[in-house]
Amino acid sequence: MPHTPSHRHRKWASLLLLLPIAAAAIYYVLPGHRAETPADWDTRRVSRGDLVASVSATGTLNPLITVQVGSQVSGTIQSLEADFNAPVRAGEIIARIEPSLFKANLAEAQASLKNAEALRDKAAIAIKEKRRNLERLKGLQERKLVSESDIDTAQFALDSAVVDLREKEAAVAKAAATLDHERFNLDNTIIRAPIDGVVISRSVDVGQTVAASLQAPTLFTIAQDLTRMQIETDVDEAYIGMVREGQPVNFTVFAYPEREFTGKLVQVRLEPKVEAGVVKYNCVIQVDNADLALKPGMTATVSIEVERHTNVLKVPNEALRFVPPLPAEELGKLRRELKNGEAVIWTPGAGGLEPRRVRVGLDGDKETEIAGVDVADGLPVAVPRRKDGENRHFRGFSLF
Repeated sequence: MPHTPSHRHRKWASLLLLLPIAAAAIYYVLPGHRAETPADWDTRRVSRGDLVASVSATGTLNPLITVQVGSQVSGTIQSLEADFNAPVRAGEIIARIEPSLFKANLAEAQASLKNAEALRDKAAIAIKEKRRNLERLKGLQERKLVSESDIDTAQFALDSAVVDLREKEAAVAKAAATLDHERFNLDNTIIRAPIDGVVISRSVDVGQTVAASLQAPTLFTIAQDLTRMQIETDVDEAYIGMVREGQPVNFTVFAYPEREFTGKLVQVRLEPKVEAGVVKYNCVIQVDNADLALKPGMTATVSIEVERHTNVLKVPNEALRFVPPLPAEELGKLRRELKNGEAVIWTPGAGGLEPRRVRVGLDGDKETEIAGVDVADGLPVAVPRRKDGENRHFRGFSLF
């Protein structure tokens, strides 16, 4: 039966629809065209420059020297001579405690001392009297006018008077010590700044009663010099081996998100801290704060520079984690061919993505040092394409 024109047209239309499907199948079957679709990856380029490896942590900014000023006596705050942010000099009066009770105690101690001194003097006069009486009796004894027992009685009275004088002298010393104590307490009703600095905290108000019976209450906190501060941060034991004194530090604070501050690691303390089963070590970072932008108590996000390489080739860390969806046997063969310290990057070629073996060097926060005979500055490399809404900080794994 002869074909009609309409039948032939339907046949050619079906063939035209099958052509794109056949072309796509041939594309994915041919060698070099089994990689992922272009939508699965982006390209970045190998670059040359400096690379820094760092250890990250968080810490708190504090003045180098902070003194808590307390009171050694209990009483009511009579006046405050310093307030928040006030600069003070060493010895300057910053507060007073109501002194009436201490003045009364001092007067009582003075009277007690005078009484003790009078009793001491009276005991000294008694000794003189007992000694004269003994000497008189001894003269009479030579003339046989008194008995031996009278001499013994007089000697006992003299010895007792000497002991009584010693007791009265001890009472004088005790009264003098009490007087010094009360005078010291009265002097301590005046609170003075122990150092030059700035008041960063005031914990009392006028009229408030402070009790120093158990421990000295804190009235003020004074920072000696806010132009020099320090950060105390804890570093995990897994990274503490890379941290050494003298290493440069960069850090940021929430108050100035666009500004990067610098400092220097000055101490790695040996005392371990265990938090949730993790051992950490306290590191002290010295910071210059000449413009007073940094405030005590700010949280610092710290990056300790542990190693730096200059003028090296580097790629984004994502390029070393990227693995195209090739058959498992091909990936396994490529993995077995890698030597220790090598990795694979994928570069776009005429036939799709091509693997390149590279030697891996310093591992930075965002980039890694690489080297290889066929690797040069500007070489394009494949990285995973971020999907809409995906976290910009890619976290993946590598088969290599």
